[in-house]
Amino acid sequence: MSKTKEKGVLGKIVDNARDVYDKIITYKKPTMSTPVRSLANVKYLPKKGHFEMSGRTKQRTLTVGTVKTFAQTLKMMALSKELIEKDDMATKREAYYISKNWGKAGFDEQPESDTIMDDIEAMFGVNREQLKFIPEEKGGDVAGKLIVIDHDATGKNLKIDCTKFGSGAYSIPIDVEHLKFQSDAKFVLAIETAGAFQRLVKYDYWKKVNCILISMGGVPTRACRRFIRRLSDQLRIPVYAFVDGDPYGYFNIYRTLKVGSGNAVHLNEYFCVPHATFLGVTPQDIKDYKLPTHPLKDVDIKRAKDALKNDPFVKHHKPWQEAINQMLNLGQRVEQQAFAKHGLEFVVTTYLPEKLAHPEKFLP
Repeated sequence: MSKTKEKGVLGKIVDNARDVYDKIITYKKPTMSTPVRSLANVKYLPKKGHFEMSGRTKQRTLTVGTVKTFAQTLKMMALSKELIEKDDMATKREAYYISKNWGKAGFDEQPESDTIMDDIEAMFGVNREQLKFIPEEKGGDVAGKLIVIDHDATGKNLKIDCTKFGSGAYSIPIDVEHLKFQSDAKFVLAIETAGAFQRLVKYDYWKKVNCILISMGGVPTRACRRFIRRLSDQLRIPVYAFVDGDPYGYFNIYRTLKVGSGNAVHLNEYFCVPHATFLGVTPQDIKDYKLPTHPLKDVDIKRAKDALKNDPFVKHHKPWQEAINQMLNLGQRVEQQAFAKHGLEFVVTTYLPEKLAHPEKFLP
């Protein structure tokens, strides 16, 4: 993070803390206001390509009932200030354990500290990495026609060739803002499961079609989404998503990748990939390729119906409404690995070539 950005974050922390202090010493009740982070407080902006806040906020006033949460918020802000000033960082888990030194303001469980961290992030309109808090999870794996330009501890550039990892892959780091890229790839294929990713790596699929393969490992981390977004912006090549054919894959994974989420609505413009499109697996693929399936669970049906009714992205795109209704009518969900019914090479030799021949038919 640049020194200018660091000063900006520090300024927001100090100004907010000073406002709380000034109100307390003048016998006024201090307040903190944060955006409501939910799908109910977002609107889909097709021209921008991502979810944006509709404007609802929640206001927390210092009272007997909120004094602990207020104290925890201020202590977390103080910890962030200290980390920025020392040019240090803490994982989300470490921040939780540090709070054990805060007496009665300490957190009982990590989800509590994560929520406070997210509130501060939203309140200041910055990401948690700017607050010097980093996630535990890795960012994802990359294989194929891409050179990543990173730097070592001395600041010297390092060129990392993602074609040189054999049966392994390059791991996306937590902080991707400083990375630069070189590639002549034709497209990026973002893949939900590690199994499907490894299958394509084993068959050197990236070499056959000149592409970049990225394993999202389920719901993509923010580092993974930011990495894909920066690839999309810099290389100006298509991004295709290949995920399981179920409501979780459609909304929690693909929709989050493309337009963002309600929980992180204040950051969606940086972490979503508006130009991504959905290659598969679609409900129509079940019929076209005679795939083995599993019955939709109650949670799948609820998630699908909620999307039809409440998701601004789905409500905007008729093709997605048709696909979801088709899935509900079939009553079935399908996994990426289902293509193995036709042979382990089928996804490489038949499915992907046939789909990629008609990207104009991909779901938006």
